[in-house]
Amino acid sequence: SHIMSEYVRMTDKERDQIDQDAQIFMRTCADAIYQLRTEAHKGVQSAQVKEHRTAVLDFIEDYLKRVCKLYSEQRAIRVKRVIDKKRL
Repeated sequence: SHIMSEYVRMTDKERDQIDQDAQIFMRTCADAIYQLRTEAHKGVQSAQVKEHRTAVLDFIEDYLKRVCKLYSEQRAIRVKRVIDKKRL
């Protein structure tokens, strides 16, 4: 309860900044995965190494997609709450 009494709510401006930073970060991660995918097979002779790198990049890309989906769902909840608050 002591911790909760010192808890300060975030402002809408802070939430907007987090949203903006998150979108930039997710875009940066997607670009990095794309670059890794294009460079992953350069100079590699072994089919096993190529397959392994492809699987790892697929896993990372899937994880990023799941994180983005979770973020989108949370953002949708926030937007819905703002809309509901304005209706009242």
